Amino acid sequence: MSKIIITAAITGGIHTPTMSPYLPYKPDDIADQAIEAAEAGAAVVHIHAREPETGKPTPDLDIFARIVERIRASSDVLICITTGGGAGQTVEERTAVLPRFKPELASFNMGSINFGLHPLLDRYDKFEHDWEPEWLEFSRSWVFTNTFKDLEGICRLFKASGTKPELEIYDVGHLYNLKYLLDKGLLKAPVYLQFVTGILGGIAATPYDLMTLHQTAERLLGNNYKWSVIGAGKDQFKICTMGALLGGSCRVGLEDNLYLSKGRLAKSNAEQVAKMKGIVETLGFETALPHDAREILGIGKAW
Repeated sequence: MSKIIITAAITGGIHTPTMSPYLPYKPDDIADQAIEAAEAGAAVVHIHAREPETGKPTPDLDIFARIVERIRASSDVLICITTGGGAGQTVEERTAVLPRFKPELASFNMGSINFGLHPLLDRYDKFEHDWEPEWLEFSRSWVFTNTFKDLEGICRLFKASGTKPELEIYDVGHLYNLKYLLDKGLLKAPVYLQFVTGILGGIAATPYDLMTLHQTAERLLGNNYKWSVIGAGKDQFKICTMGALLGGSCRVGLEDNLYLSKGRLAKSNAEQVAKMKGIVETLGFETALPHDAREILGIGKAW
């Protein structure tokens, strides 16, 4: 890309309040951290909603509205709303954000995977809220379901909302699912891919796996795509740096990794964004502003 887009995934649906006192879960805190991340250099912020009392992920549209409205009132950052939601949410709950908000950008998961969060149980002796260990244990038998029927229906929702999809690729097969949707005319090129690495159940966060995704996308899509990469967990900054070197963009944030460096919790999303921006610019690249990201991704021209 001519400029590298840094996305900040603010809170997500993986980590729980016990794991970091800096993980935002109240609507105002999520919005404020998104605004701060934009000020630190993020061109895009990725938004999930949580119950303000307990921090449990929620599809509640009124909570989403509080977050989105507060961000929009203070920043021109590009808002990417999740349609992945949280474990156990139905497709209908997850995608209700599209007709409600008609966002410029929203995530769109390209297939089903086992999505294992249960190894996190071994790291903590006790939890602040009862839902946290139950949530993590639930993932041991959870399949994050995105059937072809689901994918086809969600494509139509994106088109009706005029929203650019950010296509979440958790494994190589998801690229072939995407190719199927393009061939059926349900998605329109050029597309925007988010390579999600490091989730238990999906592809690992290694240089070899990122190259596999990158090369497969090249074969299937030619020049008809832009891409970014996520490295969930400890390899976040390594994989994001490799993504920049390969010509992609990158996503950081407390959804994907709670740490700034080994043993040191990030105190905010903005800290991670500032670190990634420093890496990118040290390598000689330029980071995108929100208006650059809109132009690069063809926001408003997805359909």
